[in-house]
Amino acid sequence: MDPKPNALSNPLRGRLPLRLLAAALAGALAAPAVPAHDWPSPASPPSRALPPPAPAQPEPWPGLIWPGLQAGMPPAPTAADCKRPPERFVLSDRSAGAQSAVAAADDVEHPADERMRSWRPGAAAAGAALSAAPALARESRLAEAVAAPPAAMLAAPAPADKAAPSRRAATEPVTAGVVDDNADFGAFGEFLRRHAQVPQRPWHIDQRVRLDVRDARGRPVPDAHVEVFSRGVPQALVARTDARGLAWLMPQADVAGSVFEVRVSHGRNAQTVRWQRGQRDALQVRLDSAAPARARLDLVFAIDATGSMADEIAKLKHSMREVADRIAALPQAPDLCFGLVAYRDRGDAFFVRGADLTHDLGAFQAELAALQAGGGGDYPEAMAEALHTAVHRLAWRGEGTARLVVLLADAPPQRRAAGPHIDHEARAALARGIKIVSVGASGLDREGELAMRLAAQATGGRFVFLTYANRHDPSSGPGRETVHDVRDYSVETLDKLIVRLVSEELAGWPAP
Repeated sequence: MDPKPNALSNPLRGRLPLRLLAAALAGALAAPAVPAHDWPSPASPPSRALPPPAPAQPEPWPGLIWPGLQAGMPPAPTAADCKRPPERFVLSDRSAGAQSAVAAADDVEHPADERMRSWRPGAAAAGAALSAAPALARESRLAEAVAAPPAAMLAAPAPADKAAPSRRAATEPVTAGVVDDNADFGAFGEFLRRHAQVPQRPWHIDQRVRLDVRDARGRPVPDAHVEVFSRGVPQALVARTDARGLAWLMPQADVAGSVFEVRVSHGRNAQTVRWQRGQRDALQVRLDSAAPARARLDLVFAIDATGSMADEIAKLKHSMREVADRIAALPQAPDLCFGLVAYRDRGDAFFVRGADLTHDLGAFQAELAALQAGGGGDYPEAMAEALHTAVHRLAWRGEGTARLVVLLADAPPQRRAAGPHIDHEARAALARGIKIVSVGASGLDREGELAMRLAAQATGGRFVFLTYANRHDPSSGPGRETVHDVRDYSVETLDKLIVRLVSEELAGWPAP
């Protein structure tokens, strides 16, 4: 686990009054142990009878399925279809001594399981009570942070409302805004400069070029394969065009050469163009390509399932059927598949858990309904490991498919020397034609916002952020305010926004 974050990187999430702490302690000591691989029963039964799936057996975290750029680019998606029940998997990565009554039962959702969203006077005693309970060893770092908060946190003004935040009803609208950091790249560059002190991995986005691939009639060519070479030597830069026939290419600083060859292929047709480092003009490629067939969409939700995400998960469960119906009713009438990857952190009941892509919406909804928010001892979470799992483990369909990951999170990824990193996973997603739409929930700090925006920008996706009536109070209900560093955005409900982004992604496909 990482060391305790400082005040800038750890806005301790979830308010935790003493009466809730006492209830949590009593419940944790009395709760029966639940096997880590057991999935809770869905909150509501699926719309039709389904055979009970076999429980997923826990597996150790497999490490890197794709070891990184030094091993070459990952293989292209090849699944022929997703006409199958969702295959479940559970990955465990427990630290020594992390198993406890709380860790074993942390799929049981309750308010006291939420991490603190803000520092409140009087919480030190609560932290001391937590750290004194052996059964709550998993929360030791939280207890230390509460018992001895950084000076900067002590100096911060306390929220006016000291009561536990009320849960928003699942039927209450969740509003969100969106920015396109590729469309307004100048503003994105200013954002990066304003937050240059925020810890981040090296991203080299200053030298990028837009590739525009079209057929002889000027129609976009989706899912064209793109390879970049320097002096005939393949470089670690591979991409696939999106539904508009576009891909953003960004050479890394350690890639030798100043002049590159860009080879674009689709089926048996291929063209090669030259690209010079620092070039600002878009690359135009014309291919003799047949019009795409019926649109196919692989839509995966990658969700932070720690305790502070209960409201967001409840809303997604409530609105999933409507979102799916609206997508199915788009002019392209896409052939839809859904997948799920949920993640927490080391020592929790599960590390990464998911269900592979399936065409069965009812079965997918049952998997989503079984997901409960819980766990999460420190602030950063296993975001990079979840993205790695989503990009490399799921059975994405092959050529002629739009592929989207909707990443919903309220905390940054863990910073580890070994293991997957967000920049590597973004490049792998680009190579496999997977676009990341990052959704920042309440409590996301600047480091998390930076990581999520870079992942979206690198893959041609968007950064979405939840908005509230009061930007500092997620329980204030829907509104137009946000704590994120964004400008000139419009607001709509999150479900409508997701459908709109999918509609734009499918614009390159004709109606059947």
